[in-house]
Amino acid sequence: QVQLVESGGGLVQAGGSLRLSCAASGRTFSSVVIGWVRQAPGKERELVAAIRWSGGNSYFADSVKGRFTISVDNAKNTVYLQMNSLKIEDTAVYYCAADFQRIRGIPLSSGEYDYWGQGTQVTVSS
Repeated sequence: QVQLVESGGGLVQAGGSLRLSCAASGRTFSSVVIGWVRQAPGKERELVAAIRWSGGNSYFADSVKGRFTISVDNAKNTVYLQMNSLKIEDTAVYYCAADFQRIRGIPLSSGEYDYWGQGTQVTVSS
């Protein structure tokens, strides 16, 4: 059974940084795509970043491009989302999600992701 556990959320001032972690277990992850999806109150889910575990493909939403990076630590079975220059509009619950179906590329719709973590709150204050 696939398990995704997020950590690293919290309260930070605008301009600050946070690093989110997604610890994955329960399956071979070599062919998976891991995405970070956020949802703010009253807004739709937004895929902000994604990476193919085996390397070669990654994606960033325009809203975070140049500020967020995504990486994989194979030894720890963990995907990280480094968030820099945080803005108030980055405030949301951030979910880690996995897609095992896509063979190539990155699924850009959150609906394509099969497994989800419980989410971690990120709050950016002024």
